[in-house]
Amino acid sequence: MPEPQKPEQAPGEDAQSTELSGLFVLKPESATAIKGKDITFVAKVDSSTLPRKPTLKWLKGKWLDLGSKAGKHLKFKESYDRNTKIYTYEMSIIKIVDGDAGGYRCEVTSKDKCDSCTFDVSVEALQEEQQDNILEAFKRSGDADEDAGDLDFSALLKKREKKKQEPKEPEVDVWEILKAAKPCDYEKIAFQYGITDFTGMLKRLKMMKKPKEPEKSDAFIRKLEPAYTVDKGKRMQLSVEVADPNAQVRWFKNGQEIKPSAKYLFESVGNKRTLTINKCNLSDDAAYECVVGEDKCFTEVFVKEPPITITKLLDDVLTVVGEKVEFEVEVSEEGAHVKWMKDGVELTRETAGSKYRIKKDGKRHMLIINEATKEDIGMYYAVTNGGESKAELDVADKELEVLQSIADLTVKSAEQAVFRCEVSDEKVTGKWFKDGVEVQPSKRIKITHVGRVHKLTIDDVKSSDAGDYTFVPDGHAISLSAKLNFLEIKIEYVPRQDPPKIHLDTSGGNKNIITVVAGNKLRLDVEITGDPAPTVCWMKGDDVVNATEGRVRVDARKTLNTLVIDGAEKSDEGLYTITVANPAGEDKAEVFIRIVDVPHPPENVKCTSVGEDTATIIWDPPPYDGGVPIKGYLMERKKKGSSRWTKLNFDVYESTTYEAKKMIEGVAYEMRVFAVNGIGVSQPSSNSKPFMPIAPTSEPTRLMVDDVTDTTCALKWLPPEKIGAGGIDGYIIEYCKEGSDQWVQANQDLVSKNQYRVKDLPVGEKMLFRVTAVNIAGRSPPAMTSQAVTMREIVENPKIRLPRQLRTKVIRMVGEKVNLVIPFQGKPRPIVTWFKDGVALDDKTVGTRTSEVDTILFIRSSERRHSGIYTLCVQIENMSDSADIHIQVVEKPGPPINVRVTDVWGFNAALEWKPPSDDGNCEIIGYTIQKADKKTTEWFTVYEHNRRPSCTVSDLVMGNEYSFRVYSENICGLSEEPGLSKNTAIINKTGLTFNPPPYKEQDMSRSPKFTTPLMDRSVIAGYSAAISCAVRAHPKPKIIWMKNNMIIGEDPKYLMLNNQGVLTLNIRKPSLFDGGRYSCRAINDLGQDEVECKLEVRVAQEKVEAKK
Repeated sequence: MPEPQKPEQAPGEDAQSTELSGLFVLKPESATAIKGKDITFVAKVDSSTLPRKPTLKWLKGKWLDLGSKAGKHLKFKESYDRNTKIYTYEMSIIKIVDGDAGGYRCEVTSKDKCDSCTFDVSVEALQEEQQDNILEAFKRSGDADEDAGDLDFSALLKKREKKKQEPKEPEVDVWEILKAAKPCDYEKIAFQYGITDFTGMLKRLKMMKKPKEPEKSDAFIRKLEPAYTVDKGKRMQLSVEVADPNAQVRWFKNGQEIKPSAKYLFESVGNKRTLTINKCNLSDDAAYECVVGEDKCFTEVFVKEPPITITKLLDDVLTVVGEKVEFEVEVSEEGAHVKWMKDGVELTRETAGSKYRIKKDGKRHMLIINEATKEDIGMYYAVTNGGESKAELDVADKELEVLQSIADLTVKSAEQAVFRCEVSDEKVTGKWFKDGVEVQPSKRIKITHVGRVHKLTIDDVKSSDAGDYTFVPDGHAISLSAKLNFLEIKIEYVPRQDPPKIHLDTSGGNKNIITVVAGNKLRLDVEITGDPAPTVCWMKGDDVVNATEGRVRVDARKTLNTLVIDGAEKSDEGLYTITVANPAGEDKAEVFIRIVDVPHPPENVKCTSVGEDTATIIWDPPPYDGGVPIKGYLMERKKKGSSRWTKLNFDVYESTTYEAKKMIEGVAYEMRVFAVNGIGVSQPSSNSKPFMPIAPTSEPTRLMVDDVTDTTCALKWLPPEKIGAGGIDGYIIEYCKEGSDQWVQANQDLVSKNQYRVKDLPVGEKMLFRVTAVNIAGRSPPAMTSQAVTMREIVENPKIRLPRQLRTKVIRMVGEKVNLVIPFQGKPRPIVTWFKDGVALDDKTVGTRTSEVDTILFIRSSERRHSGIYTLCVQIENMSDSADIHIQVVEKPGPPINVRVTDVWGFNAALEWKPPSDDGNCEIIGYTIQKADKKTTEWFTVYEHNRRPSCTVSDLVMGNEYSFRVYSENICGLSEEPGLSKNTAIINKTGLTFNPPPYKEQDMSRSPKFTTPLMDRSVIAGYSAAISCAVRAHPKPKIIWMKNNMIIGEDPKYLMLNNQGVLTLNIRKPSLFDGGRYSCRAINDLGQDEVECKLEVRVAQEKVEAKK
């Protein structure tokens, strides 16, 4: 049941609209309608000051959204006037009914602005109708059947009369009102007094109600309970007992009579009447009544939905401004309702607008933020009725990256100069400056911005254009600078024999060093003067550079010599020397070219320690810093097995040790690091080894002393209640004397079991013990004994506790396993000795293992030689105890010997034999005798479990000769081989000899005769068909098939079969030409016979219609 807000005024009072931001131009007004007529309400909204289209909602009461009820009864209309920028919204109620009366609210929102107004609707009838049944007003909204819609009780509220403001009355006891009210009025009262937990209200009301005598009713012996609760998908039964066994009952749901169906089952047994509702759903949440004549009883059924759990949790997201963010959860059932919240405020499709998108895909639910901003930073929640998941969104400012910087230019007069740069964001605008003054575009100077590229073009360059040019992106604290050098050509009279001179411009920074970014192009222009024209020689160290083509080359012109390096590499770094000479002299200059690059990736990224949700990561600086000092590092992490990396910082981190936070315990992560210098960002380092944030366990539980001797103490405990993802590597046991704080570790290696005996303790001292659990995250808090333990031996006489099943003979079959566990007691620990038949046990196939409290005798595969009496003896000094165990190993016996037939008379035979030589180490309990006659040689059992070594076999058949065999039997079963009789028993015939008459063969020859004729058939073209008949003749006749009196030969279209006189002709996919008269002729030496039929081939009806 939705949680109602506390009403500010009673329904029915004159509603005053609340002015929030004044968006309404025209507000809907309260109105009175005639029952059965139509009524329309109009609202107008001014959108001239709104950044986007407003959203308007019509609500009834405080919570019922009418937009989802649009249909035949409620209709909505929207229009827009472009001239006045006014939206017009209309709501029409078709054929208004009493249930439509009540308070309504109209609410309009647009981004951060909102406005609302309220109005009342009352319904009048031509004749005052008294509502006898309150359930008619308490119905479900909408115009569908009784299973649809939500509970609508606004019709009940309209019945309250208007009251004048009176002095405040004392508080009303709601529970007294509920106890006196009918069950059908509970929800009305709950809404009126703001009770939201309806199920809890019913439980408390049931406990508060004192048992009272049921109302007297002539029709009902037992009525319905006030309310029933059932889980969604379960079965529900409502039952009453009536006074008259023959009485007919009717069941109603929300005032509508229920008819029997697969969902609703009616049962009538004696005085009991039952309504069964199968597979309850939310539509079954309603009011029910049972009617017998004029008597009625009521109840409410509440359907509870099962809790929806979240199977895949939200992940924290770190992003930059303008990026798309997607939160995703996965729930246990499809179609479940998931509520999204930001910092405790619910996000819905209406309130979120275009910024947020809520998407469902089966069990997956997604919240999508199209373009993240700083306002979106916060905690996001996905809430179901069975749990919630939360994740944090952190949005950082997006750094602008320079993809291509502007370069220095040297141009001559009247040439064109183009400064070009490229940044990462194509939406970023910027300004150009020359020597600090903004450059304004003109006919000669053009400024362009296409995508991510910004250009400054200067046509017809003049000497006044020389200077420093700077591009400054708007909104970002970076700038790109370059210099425009104007090369002015002067014509001067130079006398001959002018010595050469190098005019080398290395402006900016060190005059002898030129820095180039790896991969970029270097063009070093050197102006040379001298007459006659001097010769030029470039050298790198001791090597001459004179190539005119290739990656490193020299371009020579009349007065200009250029060193060009395409795609600068680290190997190009060094000292370059240019030497010019002519007859008048020589000049020389040196330039050091330094190649800089992005650094190499950091190395040895690893995790040194972990916490519950943290991890400490260290790494080594890159072996090569790119020629520029390292500014810092960028870190990323991801879950193991995932391909999605999450940035951990946007500002460079200078240290090589980093503590990663906000991780999930028990989830394996990987890290990688980027190095950053003045040139750019390096490639990522190798992924670190997977690590898992874990925390130490809680302390072990239920630590207790199990045993104490003079110098030892045995301890037992249970694992910690909280173990976590790190598990337990083992335990550390420590002890100290009472009153001391010097704890001594008892075990060198970790103990994996939950018990340990501490040894070498001082006799008579009082000792304290404690146990600590250890895992990869460290030690847990210790569990300590509550009291000190005195080291003193407790003497106990030796005693064997022989189990009941071992007090009798233990019988095992050969090959079976023997495993006997015999407990004993005694302190100090007794000495255990085993004997077999009075001799100390010395058999390698019989093993024994003894602990402090029991001993085990085990034989992996028993043999007959293992049979005997085993004696267990436990001894402490001169005190001892012993027990005998009788073990007998048995197997199947051998066959009986000397089986023979001793006498034969009439139909009887007497057999005798001797017991088997091998009884299988146990008593023979019987014999099984079988017989077989020489004709069939099949064996039949005559006797089973025969005790004596002899028997008489009766009911033998005269004239047969019989053999016999005997199996011996013990507790393991019958012997593998039988004992066969050495002689046989022959039952002789008596009386006259039968002479049969001579056999005369019957002449079976006959002429062919068809016993089953061919039948006329009509088949469909394209489908295989068959015709068949049956013939009788001897000798076997010759069969001839004919079509239209023409013999059918070896045509593959036909297949002729003859199976014991049944003749079949198979026709494969007949066509219209295969129709006609078919005949079959049978011929032998005694005559012939013939049958025929008519075969009609027709075209399928579908094909005929297709042709038409």
